[in-house]
Amino acid sequence: MNRILIIAPNWIGDAVMSQPLLATLKAHYPHCQIDVLASLWVAPIYRACIEVHQVIEAQLEHKQLQWGLRKQLAKQLEKNQYDACYVLPNSLKSALIPWLANIPLRIGYRGEMRFGLINIALDNPRKINRPPMANHYLALCNALVHSQEINVNEPVKPTLNISSTAKESVSAQLLVAGIDKRFIYVLCPGAEYGVTKRWPAEYFATLAKQLISHEPNAQIILLGGKGDHVLASSIQSQADHLPQIHNWCGSTSLDEAIALIGMSKVLVSNDSGLMHVGAALEVPQVAIFGSSDPHHTPPLSNKAKVLWLNLPCSPCHKRECPLGHLKCLKDITPATVLSTIQTLH
Repeated sequence: MNRILIIAPNWIGDAVMSQPLLATLKAHYPHCQIDVLASLWVAPIYRACIEVHQVIEAQLEHKQLQWGLRKQLAKQLEKNQYDACYVLPNSLKSALIPWLANIPLRIGYRGEMRFGLINIALDNPRKINRPPMANHYLALCNALVHSQEINVNEPVKPTLNISSTAKESVSAQLLVAGIDKRFIYVLCPGAEYGVTKRWPAEYFATLAKQLISHEPNAQIILLGGKGDHVLASSIQSQADHLPQIHNWCGSTSLDEAIALIGMSKVLVSNDSGLMHVGAALEVPQVAIFGSSDPHHTPPLSNKAKVLWLNLPCSPCHKRECPLGHLKCLKDITPATVLSTIQTLH
C-alpha cells in the first residue's frame, strides 16, 4: 500500500475522532503516504495530524452536489494513483470523487444508496448500538488489515499537534490584548447542532464571574465561530462587561483556536467540535452534555470531566427540547461546573 486517500467528515468533532484511524493505518503501512481531502472548515484538524502527508482543501458545501467541482477534483486526484480510499461520511456524494478518480479500493460504511461507489462496504451499525465515533471510524481498518485484527472495542484516544505558526500568532494576539497566557480559561458557548446542546448563556456568564472571583488573575476567553459572536456578546453583557472576559468568537482561525485551547488552564464547553479538540490536546476540561449521548461522542481524555444528568428524556437528539423545559442543561448549575473545574487541578 503506497498511497491512501481519506475523504474527511464534515464536522470538526468527527474529524478529530478520525485521527486514530489515520494513526493505525500509518502503523500498519509505515511507508504509505496518507492524504486527506477535506472542506475548508475541517482542513485545520488534519494539518494537526502528524500522519497526514498532504491536506487537499476543497470548497465542498453541506448538502450540495457540486457535480462540476467533484469531477474536477477527481481528475486531479486520479493523477496521484491512490491504492485505496476511506470514505468517512455516509453520503452518496462523498463517494463520488474516489469512484470518478478510479481508485481501486473504496472503503466505507453502507449508506445512502451508494452501492458500487463503495466496493468494500461494512454494515453501518444502528445508532442505538453504535460504538463511540472514534471506534466507529477505526473499525474501517479491518476492511484491509487482515494479518492482525484490530480490536475496535478498546478505547482509542485522538491526538493533535499544535502548529508553531498558529502558536506564535496566538501568542502575539494575547500580548496585544494584554492577556497573561498563564491564567487563560477558555469557554466555548456554541454548538452547531442547536439550543439543546447549548448550556444557557446566563450560566456561562455566572461561571465567568465566579472564576474571576475565585482567581482574580483569571482571563476568560469566549471562543467559537462567527455565528457564536452574538451569543458571546450576550455573555459579556450578563457578566457586567468585566474586562477579564474577552469575546474571540469569529476572531481566530481554527488553527489558532487549536493553539489557544492548547494554552488554556481549563476548557469548558458544550458537546462540540472544540470539546474534542481539547480532549485531543489533553487540556483539563469540563464537557456539558444535554440532548446528546456522551457514550457515543465523549471527550476522549483522562483530563476530561463529563457533566450529563442522564434524565429519562435524554438523550433525545432533538434540535429543540420536545418537552419545552430543557432540564437536561438548565439543571446543571454554574456552581456544579465550578466545583468540577476545581477537581481538575
